[in-house]
Amino acid sequence: MSTAPTETAETNTPDGLPLAVTKLFKGVVYREADEKLWQRLVELSAQTRDYVSVLGLELVLDDTEGYAFLRSSPDADADLPRLIPRRQLTFHVSLLLALLRARLAEFDQQNSETRLIMTAEQIGDMVSVFLPDSSNEARVLDQLATNIKKVTELGFLRKLRGADQTYEVARIIKAYVDAQWLEEFDARLADYRSALGGDKVGGNKIEGDKTEGDAA
Repeated sequence: MSTAPTETAETNTPDGLPLAVTKLFKGVVYREADEKLWQRLVELSAQTRDYVSVLGLELVLDDTEGYAFLRSSPDADADLPRLIPRRQLTFHVSLLLALLRARLAEFDQQNSETRLIMTAEQIGDMVSVFLPDSSNEARVLDQLATNIKKVTELGFLRKLRGADQTYEVARIIKAYVDAQWLEEFDARLADYRSALGGDKVGGNKIEGDKTEGDAA
């Protein structure tokens, strides 16, 4: 049974709020990484939302999936500087994100398990149908490895310890790659196909720093 957050006598700030907000500013908070911090964040979710709202931010907390992060509020004062940067992604990284998001949705519909595990070879097969034919297989594999590395750095893939070239698709991808993001990407995909590939077509933007964490 949870108890109501206590407040310090000097500042009237709920005990644990500074730590929770500081962790959120450093990146995504996962329940599996720190159960105690997660419980405190859930208890202080209302206070956290009030705290960060004055900075033009909003708290995204999914208790079912077990993650929380900060993002810019659509209602923020236009004069406020953006505290959460937006990252410009290459088209190929955007393509990989879109396909991983679609694969996770398919996995959830067909399985009762929550962890989608994929090898680099499976990821390559998934992406290859959208790439132009190339006689330079080494270049294709190098580009795939670079894109997988970037998506891993962003936190949407987690490399499994002790398993070479095997990854877990992080479920937080559902929060970042939403319906609007996919709709915008579909338009770029059509442009990409007409341009026969390459870096001539831009990718999507995504907000926030890397989401961090390795899978067990």
